[in-house]
Amino acid sequence: MRPIDKMLAEWKASLCESVDIGGLYSRNPIAHKWKAPYRSLTLREIVAWRTQDLLEQSLLLYETNHILGARILLRSAFETISALIYLNQLTRKVLSGKLDFHEYSKKTAILLLGSRDCSTMHTAINIVTVIEKCDARYPGLKDLYASLSESAHPNYEGTCIGYSIVDKNNDVATFSNRWKEMYGKNHIQNIDLCSTIFYCEYNEEWPDVFEKLEVWIEQNDDKLEATKKGV
Repeated sequence: MRPIDKMLAEWKASLCESVDIGGLYSRNPIAHKWKAPYRSLTLREIVAWRTQDLLEQSLLLYETNHILGARILLRSAFETISALIYLNQLTRKVLSGKLDFHEYSKKTAILLLGSRDCSTMHTAINIVTVIEKCDARYPGLKDLYASLSESAHPNYEGTCIGYSIVDKNNDVATFSNRWKEMYGKNHIQNIDLCSTIFYCEYNEEWPDVFEKLEVWIEQNDDKLEATKKGV
């Protein structure tokens, strides 16, 4: 079994199957009477499920030489892990006093419940804005996402370059599927990159900021109660 297959299989087997609200409250009744920590935990696990699913499907398409579809799914995977990166950045801002907790709570609701089709009461955050924030932590992420987006969209690369070669000397356009030729070599490398960033944010960054947030809420609970407005 290749390392990439082993990694995705182990990831799938380790996915969290439930979140016990009562258990959270027992762990810290002051911190978990607030909605934001629960939303943070729920988003973390949903990101884990969705990213694993997307990367597994992307790899399957890659193995059958459907490189365009594989890249589109990989793009979606990077969007998904960006939600977790951004969440962790927001939590750090609360801890450092740069973001009001109640505003943070609203942002966790938007990250978890945001939509573009008005199916929820929250309007989703623009993913490009989120990617730009994440690029500060992982330089180059924005450029990689832009490259994947060019493949996903019917722009110059997504159409002309992906399916044709123009012989300007003879004024002849030759059509073919060129995605494997252009991107077949680095696809697994980019899946590895996506999973590495995910594991860093899921296993290292999120537990650290979450535990610190619990302590911070305990220390600031009186102030939060005095300033809450139905959050």
